[in-house]
Amino acid sequence: MNLTIDSIKDQTFDAIVVGSGVSGGWAAKELTEKGLRVLMLERGHALEHVTGYESATKDPWELNYAGRSTMAQREAFPQKNRNTPVNETNESYWMADKDAFYREDKPFSWYRPNIVGGKSITWGRQSYRFSDIDFEANAKEGIAIDWPIRYKDVAPWYSHVEKFAGVSGEKLNLPQLPDSEFLPPMEMFCVEKEVRKRIEKNFPGRNMTIGRTANLSKAAQAQMGVGRASCQYRNKCALGCPYGAYFSTQSCTLPPAAKTGRLTLRPDSVVKEILYDENKKQATGVRIVDSVTLENKEYYARVIFMCASTAGTTAIMLNSTSNRFPAGFGNDSGQLGHNLMDHHLRVGAAGDWEGDLDKYYIGRRANGIYVPRYRNIGNDKRDYVRGFGYQGGGSRQNWQRNVAEMSFGADYKEELTKPGPWTMGLGGFGEVLPYYENRMYLDPNQKDKWGMPIVVFDAEIRENEHKMRSEMLNDAIEMLESAGLKNVKGHNDQYALGMAIHEMGTARMGHDPKTSVLNAHNQVHEAKNVFVTDGACMTSAACVNPSLTYMAMTARAADFAVKEIKRKNL
Repeated sequence: MNLTIDSIKDQTFDAIVVGSGVSGGWAAKELTEKGLRVLMLERGHALEHVTGYESATKDPWELNYAGRSTMAQREAFPQKNRNTPVNETNESYWMADKDAFYREDKPFSWYRPNIVGGKSITWGRQSYRFSDIDFEANAKEGIAIDWPIRYKDVAPWYSHVEKFAGVSGEKLNLPQLPDSEFLPPMEMFCVEKEVRKRIEKNFPGRNMTIGRTANLSKAAQAQMGVGRASCQYRNKCALGCPYGAYFSTQSCTLPPAAKTGRLTLRPDSVVKEILYDENKKQATGVRIVDSVTLENKEYYARVIFMCASTAGTTAIMLNSTSNRFPAGFGNDSGQLGHNLMDHHLRVGAAGDWEGDLDKYYIGRRANGIYVPRYRNIGNDKRDYVRGFGYQGGGSRQNWQRNVAEMSFGADYKEELTKPGPWTMGLGGFGEVLPYYENRMYLDPNQKDKWGMPIVVFDAEIRENEHKMRSEMLNDAIEMLESAGLKNVKGHNDQYALGMAIHEMGTARMGHDPKTSVLNAHNQVHEAKNVFVTDGACMTSAACVNPSLTYMAMTARAADFAVKEIKRKNL
């Protein structure tokens, strides 16, 4: 089957999936394998697996600028270069800021890919389950609204997606961080192993583990069956992996969807709005504009899965107005666009490790360590709610440590050929609460090149997060110093929402249609044939990376949708 097509004669499908990232890929796989004819619409350009990753197999000296950003790129991508620099290896993966223009009432970083596969190509791959502590927190603390589901509802779907995607890690049996279906864990470096022992001895209740990552430490039959191979330890994941060693749409979910013969993928398709039939009281399809020809087209389906990313999905829904939904599709509650969340980061500490200069490591491990949440767990009570975890790791300095040294000669050159001393760092990821005031909305008076009203962000962290950041800083310093590191320095850098690229909320799940947009099965309350399974559906953020939860939610919702179709309820 040819996945990249220029036109589609038949404009009616069983299902439409909007977006091809982590969530969209899973929706396409699950729906096609369950017998539905699926149209996947992606605003970005085609990116072929293996051959499309042009820089992934090149060495720095084969590139014009050794993989660094040029002045022209810094000028073209001023917003993205705040935190995740665009350079010559990845420029084609991202929308230029002039095309992805948005406005900030308060500082916000919005990273928009411009490729099939979306952020599944460039994501950090850290994969953690939410726990009942996370799903119950809003209800227990009287914050926002209660999740309409609990861990037991999602647990079998976590297992379902983990077995296929592949997640390496070690079991810890912690209530705040449920274990996954693990491939063998990657090995910690010598310094990390020793720091782990000392932290766990000095701070009972705190744990350090290797990161749980969607990189195949050992490919199982489920992965090899779709052409994937084990991790090659090159640490070039953000460029796309020609070996399929980490989870991406191209390597993992598109191949089985294509194999069914029931998938049609249309790139360069900017979805502008959801079409609604007031007589049928349901959505009938979507209207798009071809990003190349600027031609408008409509496509129709029995069910629609919105997987265009948190802000992308919500922008489409806000733009989908009608007599029935004057304030945006499914927005009877007035919650659409509100409760915008992310994880706050750019706070932590690092220090020097003396000794172990006779030890190194093999390969470039595409992973670090993880310290699971330990605050506000059990008897630990702080003056803020929720908690945080740390990501980080140890490494040996390279030749760049001596770039500024005033030296020359054979001895100096010889020194540059040897790795420098070990260092170790911890960087915090904290939970952001779901504040109604944190929102995104559309500016009807300013439109982008495709005719879509631009998105405006009005969101910030507040007192609870600032209190948490102080402890994230102090705890990181304290743990590293107690573990024996020297010259430990903390940092609490300027942060704005969006920098973690974990945006969530804006079309939250809930029990009551008066206070939420979606029900327990990710259906829009007022139009049950529309499902939202990307980050927009989240009712709270927890402090762990959310992509694994999007996968599980999507697979769960797809299974429900197909069953409802068979029951003739959709």
